[in-house]
Amino acid sequence: MESLKGARRATVHLYNATAPVFRRVVFRGSRDDIKQIAVDGTRLVMEYAEKLLGPETEFGYQYSPEIFTDTELDFALEVCEAVMDTYQPGPGREIILNLPATVERSTPSTHADRFEWMGRNLSRREYVCLSVHPHNDRGTAVAAAELALMAGADRVEGCLFGQGERTGNVDLVTLGMNLFSQGVDPQIDFSDIDEIRRTWEYCNQMEVHPRHPYVGDLVYTAFSGSHQDAIKKGFDAMEADAAARGVTVDDIEWAVPYLPIDPKDVGRSYEAVIRVNSQSGKGGIAYVLQNDHKLDLPRRMQMEFSKLIQAKTDAEGGEITPAGIWEVFQDEYLPNPQNPWGRIQVANGQSTTDRDGVDTLTVDATVDGAETTLVGSGNGPISAFFHALQGIGVDVRLLDYQEHTMSEGASAQAASYIECAIGDKVLWGIGIDANTTRASLKAVVSAVNRASR
Repeated sequence: MESLKGARRATVHLYNATAPVFRRVVFRGSRDDIKQIAVDGTRLVMEYAEKLLGPETEFGYQYSPEIFTDTELDFALEVCEAVMDTYQPGPGREIILNLPATVERSTPSTHADRFEWMGRNLSRREYVCLSVHPHNDRGTAVAAAELALMAGADRVEGCLFGQGERTGNVDLVTLGMNLFSQGVDPQIDFSDIDEIRRTWEYCNQMEVHPRHPYVGDLVYTAFSGSHQDAIKKGFDAMEADAAARGVTVDDIEWAVPYLPIDPKDVGRSYEAVIRVNSQSGKGGIAYVLQNDHKLDLPRRMQMEFSKLIQAKTDAEGGEITPAGIWEVFQDEYLPNPQNPWGRIQVANGQSTTDRDGVDTLTVDATVDGAETTLVGSGNGPISAFFHALQGIGVDVRLLDYQEHTMSEGASAQAASYIECAIGDKVLWGIGIDANTTRASLKAVVSAVNRASR
């Protein structure tokens, strides 16, 4: 008590075990003996608080019948009443009665039933702060705390990330974030949850499990193909919904499959939301390309490229990083202009349109290592380029064409996607350029070169 001198606020906690096995084995005393320990301890706390603490200290008292979960309810009530008779709680003099699941021994519902019974049978209930203190021996401490609160508890004792004896105490982070995920403000700042974790790991010299709820490295990550596809569609739907309302995505209700909260709310980015391994499908791969490189691949192109990634992950095993996905994509669809592969490389091109709407395209190109000029005509630049390619023995037929801008402003680039039938092969190509016509021609070259690779 001397250590509390000068403290602005101080709560002293007294506890003694009340369960039968402790009465018999540890204390070797009767019910009355155990109750007297609680009464005598309370009296001593009050005596020394009055003697040593001045008016500057707001003093509070907490009592716990330890091993409450194994203590007969009638005896737990009897001990708590005896403590209150000694302490005399009243207006401005509340007492905390903490009922610990020192060892978790029952289902959360049974634990809640015991709290409800105590709350209904305690005298002076309006002056009692009923506190829950679950341990995690059965792995249900969070559920036990939540149900106890629903059954009338007023207060929770726990630890960050479930630290504590044996399997630990209830995890206050999970408890608080469960409230947050349901739209209830826990009045705790979790906006940089990784900083909380780093501090905890430094202080405790322990690591938080990668699948620990809300904070683990993998909790916002999907490897499953169907999960990735659903997440991508969820992001797309939110962006479309926000655009239709004329607001930002942050201004609308969060609704993304498999992600109970927006990772950004706890300081996480979307970079690790989707990771790709041999179990992943086209949705996850497409998400990486769209999120990291602003490429919105057409559905059939997603399927084509996902087979390439699948083959790589099957051959090498394990996971492929976003950088690895991009490396494969560039090598397959966007060869390095400094070290290109394929039959055809296009340099400059010019297009003219006559009065009948026929386009004539002239392209400076390298074909099989030799510089040449390709000339063709058609009802548009792509059609004219197909005609020009026939002159070097390449028969190309257009199956699908899509394009989009990759950014805004004067320097914006366009991405063109072209699905072509080239001989007996059906392949996609992609071209990226500030000029949409050049982007389209590059996409055709991409597909044609892939056909002969």
